[in-house]
Amino acid sequence: MTGQGKSAIDTLLAESFKELAAKQPIEKITIKEITDKAGVIRPTFYNHFQDKYELLEWIIDTQLLEPIEPLIKNGMINEGLVLLFSNIEREKEFYTRASRLEGQNSFESIARSCVEKVLLKVIEHSKAAKLQKYVWLTPERIAQYYAQSMCYVVITWIQSGMTISGRELAEIYDYIIKRSMEDILSGV
Repeated sequence: MTGQGKSAIDTLLAESFKELAAKQPIEKITIKEITDKAGVIRPTFYNHFQDKYELLEWIIDTQLLEPIEPLIKNGMINEGLVLLFSNIEREKEFYTRASRLEGQNSFESIARSCVEKVLLKVIEHSKAAKLQKYVWLTPERIAQYYAQSMCYVVITWIQSGMTISGRELAEIYDYIIKRSMEDILSGV
């Protein structure tokens, strides 16, 4: 199968999964339901994904993070965050349900892993990877730190009902991430 054909099937399965997730908890969605809705046979699913959690990872990677990676690499972090948050807002029902996944295949652990990979790639291709003042502060630790803070902000926003816009959340994230705790406590 060509890369383009594989990508089309991946997208078909993802859209089927998202439609089902808008109506029922992700934990209860079966592979059969996903494939029936997509109009493919079950072995097709397993040729593309190990399970529905790997499909969720693919959705986060390809539909949320790939579009923002070039923006982040080019220093357009705020624009990347606005795009990320807007894409989540556009599929509010799906991400609200997905954010409720807990346990071994929690949304938080899947999302954090995806964000870490992207951030590590960006860091390793930047001057920051080579110019660290502290040996302990490795590119991996930097990626983990920012991935964890990003996931906390995003999941909290999703679970609180997305009561502010993605643009406003990007401004808040930018504000808090660029200031020390001392600045925050002093109201700067």
